[in-house]
Amino acid sequence: MAKRHKKHKHEDHVDESWLVPYADILTLLLALFIVLFASSTVDQKKLNEMSTVFNSIFMGGESVMEYPSPVEPMETDTTIKKQENSQAAYNMDQKELQEIQANVDNFIAVNELEGSLETTMTDEGLLVTIRDGVLFAPASATIAADNRQLANELSELLVFDPARNVVITGHTDNVPINSPAFESNWELSVMRAVNFLKLLIDSNPALDPLHFSAKGYGEYHPIADNGTAEGRSKNRRVEVLVQQRVLEDGTQIEVESDTTPPATN
Repeated sequence: MAKRHKKHKHEDHVDESWLVPYADILTLLLALFIVLFASSTVDQKKLNEMSTVFNSIFMGGESVMEYPSPVEPMETDTTIKKQENSQAAYNMDQKELQEIQANVDNFIAVNELEGSLETTMTDEGLLVTIRDGVLFAPASATIAADNRQLANELSELLVFDPARNVVITGHTDNVPINSPAFESNWELSVMRAVNFLKLLIDSNPALDPLHFSAKGYGEYHPIADNGTAEGRSKNRRVEVLVQQRVLEDGTQIEVESDTTPPATN
């Protein structure tokens, strides 16, 4: 008798074809939520960029994860408010400097000093330039008695509330110094700045020495050609820089204050 062959049961094959449309649905849902979110938070340019990305994904069969998000992180209200406050502080500081400049310009016009003094607004603050002939004799750092009135009157314009840092800078031409009192133009420029600073402070008790400093550049920061007499005359100068309190990025410039406790016996 022929043997019957036993029929082996075949294992059922699981149909996974549903995974493909399911993954597509998830991708479409993800895209929908991203578009809805982006359309409410980004401008038209960024929305167009997002549209281009998704067109490439769905038309070319590429994964959405291959593209970086065109949506930039949103700035928080705190960050925006901080930026607005910084800009407002800078604008206010610039307005105050312009008012100081107007006062100095008025002083120059009233005293007919247009050829001797001038003001310039710089990135560091208000710069008042004084020709050295207004204050000093050639190769000298001593301010003549008849020139002291200028410092007295100018000191009244340097009282600020709140205080500002003021830097006095001396400059010379490139003619070598020929004086037993000074070995170089550096020394001459420094002493001119120091002597003018001292005169300002002594002229007005309302000026706080903590906010004033002096330095000299000698012949090394010319503003004109030293090859001519006119150029050398312009280079011999004393500059008074009234510094700004707030930089354009909102950074506050520290203004020194007297925090030293009183001495006790």
